[in-house]
Amino acid sequence: MSNIEKSIKLKAELDALRPLKKEDEMRIMQKFRLDWNYHSNHLEGNTLTYGETKALILFGITAQGKPLKDHFEITGHDEAIKWVIDIVKQKRPLTENFIRELHKLILKEPYEVDAITPDGQPTKKRVNIGEYKTSPNHVKTKTGEIFRFATPEETPALMNDLILWYRNKSDNKEANPILLAAEFHYKFIRIHPFDDGNGRTARILMNFILMQFGYPPVIIKTEDKENYFAALRQADAGQIAPFIEYIAHNLAHSLEIMIKGAKGENIEEPDDIDKEIALLEQRLKSIGPTIEITKTRDSVFSAYSQSISELMKRFLEKAALFEKFYVENSVSAFVNERIESFGKASIIRETSYRVDEYTNNIKVQIEYKGFKQKEIPEFGHISQLIIFFDYTRYRVENTAGISIEKLYGEQLSEAEITQLVNSEIKKHRDLIDAKIEELKKNG
Repeated sequence: MSNIEKSIKLKAELDALRPLKKEDEMRIMQKFRLDWNYHSNHLEGNTLTYGETKALILFGITAQGKPLKDHFEITGHDEAIKWVIDIVKQKRPLTENFIRELHKLILKEPYEVDAITPDGQPTKKRVNIGEYKTSPNHVKTKTGEIFRFATPEETPALMNDLILWYRNKSDNKEANPILLAAEFHYKFIRIHPFDDGNGRTARILMNFILMQFGYPPVIIKTEDKENYFAALRQADAGQIAPFIEYIAHNLAHSLEIMIKGAKGENIEEPDDIDKEIALLEQRLKSIGPTIEITKTRDSVFSAYSQSISELMKRFLEKAALFEKFYVENSVSAFVNERIESFGKASIIRETSYRVDEYTNNIKVQIEYKGFKQKEIPEFGHISQLIIFFDYTRYRVENTAGISIEKLYGEQLSEAEITQLVNSEIKKHRDLIDAKIEELKKNG
């Protein structure tokens, strides 16, 4: 069975499932639209990845470091697709004016491109949107030969002939839409009526014709571009049948996707998960930069020496103000939950010797035992600071409920150190105040 016969058979299967549920149709068309936008533009050299393309179309997220022109190409092409989908429903005829309107939507605004003169010399030319070419747009092939399209003078008449040819063919009830769409694509490319955007325009027009006859759009994937261009070159050599078969092969693939969707089945392709991850990456980029410094011996030690040691020093100094109120006071350090016996004078230095990439947490604890006020029942208190070292950041917490998180490479500010220490000290002071108030109340 040829690809044309296969596509016709699949179309009959699809027709039997119509009308599609609205949610299924929307799901299918969004997939086609995203794939169509990405691949058709990428074939022409657009640098946006699939994830960047999808992020731009669905969320309006621009890709950092990518040319503005590439973004315009995607958004313009997407507007053109949506316009064509709407036009199909209106059953609007294909005319030259229709094609020029389409070209305006695709390219959006005039710009300059590299070109070659008739004798093969490099030059620049301005691309006007929605207007037929005013200078030759021949191309240099891989062999160095010049491949010549229609001249600017020939273009208007040839485009008129193309539209007349299409009308005669499409009016024939026996016409095969697949042959008609593929041949129209090739005839349009041979004229190359515009200064730029001819490939994208040709593929949209081909799909417009197919969709008018109830077929889904054909997606020429960028990874298959060599086969696509090879089929076009065969047509240039007078053998158009391979190109038609190539289009029919890709159409059959689109039909299989649409049939699955019509049945409510999963329409993801093997590489779709890669595309979703690429989209996720692009959305994450739009939120902010990635973390450059992660947990290593150097980053943990840097956080300790530049921030944590000063915090501990300040904490020990302030906490010492309560020592005179208690019978006994002890200072302890815990590294990875293991208690280390250090004197108060050396605790900061000694703890630093235990800090490395395997350090998950440090706890500095001051325990007060036996409150020395005669009239107040005996009680004790524990003040703590806990520092957690995670994979991408470190976090400081106290028993007063304050928590401050920093990326490695960031230091605690003076205000943050003061907040952490003072809130912990205030909690201890409030406890003693409460004991005094309780005594007065009972007194």
